[in-house]
Amino acid sequence: MPSVLITGCSSGIGLALAEAFNNAGFDVWATARKAEDVQRLAASGFTARQLDVNDPAALSQLANELEQRGNGLDVLINNAGYGAMGPLLDGGVEAMRRQFETNVFAPVGVTAALFALLRRNRGLVVNIGSVSGVLVTPFAGAYCASKAAVHALSETLRLELAPFAVRVMEVQPGAIASQFASNAGREAEQLLDETSPWWPLREGIRARARASQDNPTPAAKFAKGVLDAVQKSPTPTLVRLGNGSRALPLLASWLPNGMLQKVLKKRFGLNRML
Repeated sequence: MPSVLITGCSSGIGLALAEAFNNAGFDVWATARKAEDVQRLAASGFTARQLDVNDPAALSQLANELEQRGNGLDVLINNAGYGAMGPLLDGGVEAMRRQFETNVFAPVGVTAALFALLRRNRGLVVNIGSVSGVLVTPFAGAYCASKAAVHALSETLRLELAPFAVRVMEVQPGAIASQFASNAGREAEQLLDETSPWWPLREGIRARARASQDNPTPAAKFAKGVLDAVQKSPTPTLVRLGNGSRALPLLASWLPNGMLQKVLKKRFGLNRML
């Protein structure tokens, strides 16, 4: 039975991935940060483990447990992440640091911790990126930058892991039905303050936080697409799934930058002086 370890399985994409791979006959190791989510995952029949992807000791413990089973690891899906929303300067360096710790540093740390197990099985690393790493928008600067970094590190890992027969796939979702928008909305509201120079543009900030739920693709359909890609031979290097996942990158590549800037300024209320 092939094995898969998925991070960030508490809800949305992560949970849908765990269910899709379980239904396909995989031995699913589903991880989540909160104990109550782990209990719920275990009750659903997954091998559930509590994991903070930013905790090196927890990663080492999980790797040791997998090592003791002696079966290696076939697929690792780096899914855990969140979206920091709001004006880049309002959030500042600290908000960027938190964003990169979870969205960028953690996938590298998780992959490094499990590399020996992946190497044993000539496994596959799946990094969940975003089209936001391709089409950069205002009020999501830290998130867009983190997903652009996920693309870069995926390209690098694909080259560096090739001698060990470990493959790397990047998935760039578009709008997927999940808790992302509500979580992003909470992030934005924490930054919204009357003292901010961007306070008059608060509705544009809120609109960006909600953007991921504009006609979203069901998470189960997205997860099935990821499963299909994982089972393809040869393994695709880049997969785009969900509403907007193909159109938005095309828009970013075809539309002149000046025109794209005008569109984004109008969309998020940045086309007037404050």
